[in-house]
Amino acid sequence: MPSIQPMFPLPFGFERHPAPEAMNAALRALFLQREGDDAARNPNPYTERNTELFESRFDLFRWPQPEVAQLREFCLSRVLQLVQALNGHPPELMRALRLSVESWFHVTRRHGYFGVHNHPNASWSGVYCVDAGDPDPDAADAGKLTFLHPYAMAAMHTDPGNEALRPPFNVQHVGYVLEPGQLILFPSWLPHHVTPFLGRGTRITVAFNCAFSPAAA
Repeated sequence: MPSIQPMFPLPFGFERHPAPEAMNAALRALFLQREGDDAARNPNPYTERNTELFESRFDLFRWPQPEVAQLREFCLSRVLQLVQALNGHPPELMRALRLSVESWFHVTRRHGYFGVHNHPNASWSGVYCVDAGDPDPDAADAGKLTFLHPYAMAAMHTDPGNEALRPPFNVQHVGYVLEPGQLILFPSWLPHHVTPFLGRGTRITVAFNCAFSPAAA
């Protein structure tokens, strides 16, 4: 029997806010108010989407509202924990790092979607769910955050020798229907998209990118 070893794993981070209700309610009210302000809209979107999806400018975590500050601390603290755990950085190195952040929010209504993309010029990205909306009963996958398998060529031929490979060796895409308070962290280069949202209400998420650099000498 040959020795079987996984060679190319891909790390994700999963977290849930312990008590998101008050923060999410305040964020929801704030974002729906800003949705009607053209000054808050991203003026140069580069990813395919439709008019049922609103995307803000990429400066959210610099807003002064306390609910934004609370979300920023929650999200970025988890990124720092993930980076330290995966890299084995000592505390003094972590304290010396400088973090550049882009952050924004999406408000998605019925039929809104987001095309395949990744997040350039960053090492780690995250998505936090403020409001999952109210998906239609027959649309269980509505608004699913879907990550494309990075080894696309591995599926160019399937037969009984590889069609039922078990994780982590399988080549299927993976998706998540987010719940309020849920945070997913992932490598920024990984392509992903959001399937059309079919439901009532609004699906509201916050996304962010993180790039690290050493402290200036």
